[in-house]
Amino acid sequence: MRDFLVYLLWPNPGNADYTSPKALALIAVCALMVLGSFTVRYWRNRLQNPVTKRLSRSWASAAFWFGIIGLFFIVCRVEEIQFLAMRLWWLLWLAALLVYVVLQVRIFRARHYQVLPQERTNDPRRKYLPGNR
Repeated sequence: MRDFLVYLLWPNPGNADYTSPKALALIAVCALMVLGSFTVRYWRNRLQNPVTKRLSRSWASAAFWFGIIGLFFIVCRVEEIQFLAMRLWWLLWLAALLVYVVLQVRIFRARHYQVLPQERTNDPRRKYLPGNR
């Protein structure tokens, strides 16, 4: 357990480079999150369903900020900025991302509905029948 904590809390893990496969993969994921935020914003502006539009209100900004913070952590790790390069920050970043995604999926599944159009028939007998007018 102690070794794991030292692994997470080591202030300057080192041995990272912009050309390493891990750093390139993380840069690609974070850059896709930033670009995806603009795609989500464009998609939201074209939505017709107001319920979906309201429920997806925070998706673009969350993707943008998770991507920017991830890119910041990559730069801190490669440039060996102490305490900001710790692996613990990546663990907290991933935990926050997972919590956000799980909550958004649960809220979307619980509150999403679609208003179906109703067809009205003009029945001439309706005005003679009892009921609400």
